[in-house]
Amino acid sequence: MGAYDADFDKAKSRLNTLQNDPGNDVKLKIYGLFKQATVGKCNTKKPGMIDFVGKAKWDAWNSLGDITQDEAKQQYIALVEELAGSEVSVEATPVSTGKYTTLDVTNEAGVFTIKLNRPSKKNAINFEMYDEWVTALKEAADDKSVVVTVVTGAGDFYCSGNDLGNFMNIPPDGIKAMADKGGEILERFVAGFIDFPKPLIGVINGPAIGVSVTVLGLFDVVYATDKATFQTPFSNLGQSPEGCSSYTFPRMMGAAKASELLLFNKKITAQEAFDRNLVTEVFPDHDFQRSVQSRIQQYAKLPKMSLQKSKFLSREAEREVLHQVNKRECEVLVERWQSEECFQAIMNFFSKTDSKL
Repeated sequence: MGAYDADFDKAKSRLNTLQNDPGNDVKLKIYGLFKQATVGKCNTKKPGMIDFVGKAKWDAWNSLGDITQDEAKQQYIALVEELAGSEVSVEATPVSTGKYTTLDVTNEAGVFTIKLNRPSKKNAINFEMYDEWVTALKEAADDKSVVVTVVTGAGDFYCSGNDLGNFMNIPPDGIKAMADKGGEILERFVAGFIDFPKPLIGVINGPAIGVSVTVLGLFDVVYATDKATFQTPFSNLGQSPEGCSSYTFPRMMGAAKASELLLFNKKITAQEAFDRNLVTEVFPDHDFQRSVQSRIQQYAKLPKMSLQKSKFLSREAEREVLHQVNKRECEVLVERWQSEECFQAIMNFFSKTDSKL
């Protein structure tokens, strides 16, 4: 979450209560700052010349260029509070006030976006992110304003899979406890995707590894940049499939193609992922965000209950099977995590990584 989210939310509320018209120029500036703060850099196509209102709004947003979302939030707060005559402090030291620390979560115009937000770690999933991701999915499921939910990554990676730091610094007598805890967390995490009642869209903005790939079989639509790659290196790490991939991948790809990923660690391109039905559509990287966001905005205008009922009908027959698969996969992984083979494989991975530093 951004540093000024609490004050930003207060400013949004106060804006709705302003009695005086600040003038069209100020209104457009407020609009532009709000879009920059919540979405980021202008990513929509410029409206036609006859759409005067739309063009004016687009110009106000586009004129902000590359200023960051936090900078836009600060300016938005300052402007709204100046108009309202209140005393929200924007000079305070930035602090994180949201309930998410590993995710950037937004909800706008029917689109609930979960952005994995550990770019310095290539969005690797630690135990905290697992918990927060489950919480975010529940929030999206329960919020009646949400039509579609999007998952994407910050930075140049979608997700590098499990943070292997989860497996480090564990005392010998704590391995079983760690494995049991990890199995419980993973089963709850994957169950959140199995039971998610609304359309779930993956926006794969870069390389994806491990569990971030395997759960894609539980998404409804997956869009990828042509720079994305996909890999599930389980045997390299002495582990085994999760995310229901032992069931979904063979059904999507056929047994032989699935085995290349699940058994033999094959890394595939976005086009290969499309050919194997793991990805819905691939976009050129230079136009990826604009094209995908345009699609998502269209989907968010569809009747939400119709979408939910349709998803329910298409997924209900397999839901119990998926839960059984999830449970069994986690049981096997708990055993794997306690094995000497897994321990040695992870140590070898870190040794190879250290030798490249």
